[in-house]
Order: sequence, then C-alpha cells, then structure tokens
Amino acid sequence: MNRTEQQPSEQQPLTHVELIWIEQKLEHWLRFGRPVEKAILDRQRSVSSFKPGSIFALVRWASNDYGTIVSHLDIVRAVSPGERFQTLPCVSPGGEILLRADNWPTVERVQQEIDSIEALRINPADVAPDYWRQLHNRVAAGHAPRHYTREQHAAWLKRRRVTS
Repeated sequence: MNRTEQQPSEQQPLTHVELIWIEQKLEHWLRFGRPVEKAILDRQRSVSSFKPGSIFALVRWASNDYGTIVSHLDIVRAVSPGERFQTLPCVSPGGEILLRADNWPTVERVQQEIDSIEALRINPADVAPDYWRQLHNRVAAGHAPRHYTREQHAAWLKRRRVTS
C-alpha cells in the first residue's frame, strides 16, 4: 500500500472492497457507505474497509468500443466473523447481499430510489436492511418500488435501539 489515510484496524476484522477506476473502461465505486479505513494502492485502485454491520452500495461498470457491457449495483451488509455470507467480486471476504441489480435500467431505477432517500436527508447507509430486501424483490418482479419514508426510518431506528 502506497498511502494510507487511516491506520489499519487490528482489533476487528473488516470487509474490504477493492475499487477500480479506468476511465470509460472499468469502474468500481461506492455509491454510499461509511468506510472506517481507506488505502490507495495506485492511481487506479484503492481499498475501502467496513466494520461488521455496515451497509454500503458497490457499483461495478465496464464498457468496450460498442458501449456498456456490464452494469451491477449491489447493496451489501458487512458481516461479522462466523456469519454466513455471499461472495462478491471485489469484496473480501464477502457480505450479506441485500439488493442486487444486474442491468443498466435496473441499476438506474435503484439509483433513483437512493436519490429519493438522500432527498429525505437520510444517509442510505442507515436505511433498514429490510427495505433494501423489499426493494430488491419489487424491482426483480417488475413492480413499482415502495418509497422509503421518514416514518419507516424512525421505526427502524427505534427497533435497532431496542435490539442492540
């Protein structure tokens, strides 16, 4: 690692996400999330690390001379040691995939929902995991998404406080 913005954490295992930016060819970036560590590997690659329970969105996009060939958006919850998880490119060791969008129209639809959550001044990383699962199912089934509300968010925050 060439430059580290924060010192690595020795105390808790983290989920690491490798981000790549090769302009107009291959781009992996975070749509949202709160990394606890960031490391720049070189001019085109970096690693963002998340503590267990953190939620983040990873966008993976690639193109060739004819246009976009791959477009994915995954909303993932970083897991604790011993928890079950799914593997995902660029994510080590993996995570609980709450939402997966696998083509540009679906990715765009999910991005619009993220935008509407941000318009409520709610950080998408704080949204209830159940909402992301529900959004995944509705989008996958071709149904109109149900928008996240301040009331849902308040209920989620209370539920999280009670169960913590």
